[in-house]
Amino acid sequence: MNKVSIVGSGFVGATTAYTLAASGTVDEIVLIDLNKSKAEGDALDISHGIPLINSVNVYSGDYDDCKGSDIIIVSAGANSKPGETRLDLAHKNAEIFKQMIPKLLKINQDAVYLIVTNPVDILAYVTQKISNLPFGRVISSGTLLDSSRLRYLLSLHCNIDARSIHGYMIGEHGDSELAAWSITNIAGIPFDRYCSICDEACNKYIKSDIENKVRRAAYEIIEKKGATYYAVALAVKRIVEAIIRDERSILTVSSMLNGQYGIDDVCISLPSIVGRHGVEKILELPISEEEKSLFRKSASILKDIIKDIKL
Repeated sequence: MNKVSIVGSGFVGATTAYTLAASGTVDEIVLIDLNKSKAEGDALDISHGIPLINSVNVYSGDYDDCKGSDIIIVSAGANSKPGETRLDLAHKNAEIFKQMIPKLLKINQDAVYLIVTNPVDILAYVTQKISNLPFGRVISSGTLLDSSRLRYLLSLHCNIDARSIHGYMIGEHGDSELAAWSITNIAGIPFDRYCSICDEACNKYIKSDIENKVRRAAYEIIEKKGATYYAVALAVKRIVEAIIRDERSILTVSSMLNGQYGIDDVCISLPSIVGRHGVEKILELPISEEEKSLFRKSASILKDIIKDIKL
């Protein structure tokens, strides 16, 4: 029996619960929120559809119900407002985590802690430092969604199935993230070379235009409808699948670096092998020197934020 607890039944938490239930990925899902009525309503709403999908037990509860969970997904906290960056949320959500994470650890120290609350890199770091859990057991959704956005936008431009495009957004889940263009490929053909043989119109600005659209994607959605949650939930579902099934899939999640590109003591995204115990290995990519420099700059931005958070 696989059990997942979701702490925070807001847009992202509730949509994640629905997505996990509909996918048949787990056997038991508990929703936890300070607004207990909201969590109860979400659990009931999903449960009423169970006869139409694979059997799953969905219910609301409190911290004590995290006992026995394989994964604890944390999506609780303040949300981004229009015009506000993910890093603007750092301090207020860090304070919430300082109160919440110790309570969760009293109930369950064996789960993988999957952080989805923004800014995910900062809050994964806060959780790692507070919990002192083994390497890989604290991760965040990182740039998995950003990488999906990159592949989607490339698929539109190249008129190719997104699943046949291989590329990663790395670094901070935010404004300093970067596309690893030097290893982006279609059918093993480097993207720059593919541009010369495809039938679509490419120009010298195409890479920067697509990269900027990826960075702006969440802001655009928030401006239009107030929050992002559908694609986020799908990204979280994908991570949960990799953990529950011990897939050892390579996903761009964020976890504590331990020397990659000369960087440590910061949670940031690189393609990582994800299995039963969370991140099992972080991969150093054969990226260009310019990309390495931009990646280090992204890590430096996160470290500057961390310095101001008292742990």
